[in-house]
Amino acid sequence: MVEEFHNELEKLKKQVVRMGNLAQDMLKKSVKALKEKDTDLAKEILNCKNEIANMDEKIEQDALKLLTLFQPMAKDMREMATVLKMITYLARIGRYGKDIANITLELAHKPHVKELVSIPYMAKEVDSMINDALTAFENEDVESIDGFTAREKNVDELRYSIFRECLTYMMEDSKTIKRCARYIMVARYLERCGDHAVKMAEKVFYMVTGDHIDLDPPGPTPDCEL
Repeated sequence: MVEEFHNELEKLKKQVVRMGNLAQDMLKKSVKALKEKDTDLAKEILNCKNEIANMDEKIEQDALKLLTLFQPMAKDMREMATVLKMITYLARIGRYGKDIANITLELAHKPHVKELVSIPYMAKEVDSMINDALTAFENEDVESIDGFTAREKNVDELRYSIFRECLTYMMEDSKTIKRCARYIMVARYLERCGDHAVKMAEKVFYMVTGDHIDLDPPGPTPDCEL
């Protein structure tokens, strides 16, 4: 019975990793589509929304079935709890990729303002955090999430930097208002994806060690907010 449970749990974790790769891919491609004004790529991302929703539902059902059949305890129970949390965060990351794809379709026929400001750089930072959180989960290795607090702070600072820069362009030229408003939304979406990466890292740390950790402690209130 124990061996059977662990085999099924490993299969479940592999499903989570596949879902994570899809969510990560959707987000990464959405920013690429926005940068290159690639409407075909944006539509490809939108077509993934049902796939990731189906993965979310299937993993949840499989996890609940395992919980019912085997009633795990200790670390096994922590792994099951982490699986259920991970798929929630990954579904949201995929949703933000979809939202950015929709913005791409909206802005595709307009020139970019200052080459998308710092959005591509911010996206790379967030993507690396998601990747490291998934690696930590797959390998049960908390070393992959070292420095997450500083990285989260950097992502937050990038968001507010983009906000201020876009506000300047909007004040200088009213024709940029719609585009810059959308850039601010994209930066917000990316910041939320960074938050989800942090939450995943916290859950993985708990899964591996049995201890809770806060990787995003409260800081000073920023001087601008949406």
